[in-house]
Amino acid sequence: SKLILATKSPYRKAAFEKLGLDFIMDGSEVDEKHEGRPTDPRELVQYLAKLKAEAVAKNHSSGIVIGFDSLTYFEGEIMEKAGSKNVVLERLKRLSGNAHDFFTGIHIINLDNGMVKSDVVETKAYLRELSLDEINFYLDHDTDVINYGIPYDAPDHFSASFLTRVDGCYNSLCTGLPRGRMMELLKE
Repeated sequence: SKLILATKSPYRKAAFEKLGLDFIMDGSEVDEKHEGRPTDPRELVQYLAKLKAEAVAKNHSSGIVIGFDSLTYFEGEIMEKAGSKNVVLERLKRLSGNAHDFFTGIHIINLDNGMVKSDVVETKAYLRELSLDEINFYLDHDTDVINYGIPYDAPDHFSASFLTRVDGCYNSLCTGLPRGRMMELLKE
């Protein structure tokens, strides 16, 4: 079956390409705003991944649709996409020297046999103490800061130097694509 990624993320695309599998991308237009949605981060990413997969599945008659959603969770707060450099600045000042949780929901729909698989991958990221100069350097030089927050893994991103430790799925944290867990669900 053809694989259909319900995403527009360039990080997920690049990560999926490394698997060597043929796929197409068909991003959903699902509103990712959290207002009025589940307040538990695990429930929220699972819910949004499901909405995205179902929205894209309506556009196809066969294949396997894979929906994703990711979010950062710190001190009881779900952090939505930043939308501005000022929001990222304030977040990084809060996250500096601390650990935060990162959740990725996966929802898979096999349109050929009706099978559905879903899971949530949780990762804890530890950041070193960041100076204001480092944060401002990041904000001035990393191009995806507003849309993607903190792309830790991209080699051309200064933010890769922020991490000191990762407990859980490194791939999920850095690309929003927990490749190992996704492959297990696809095999099932």
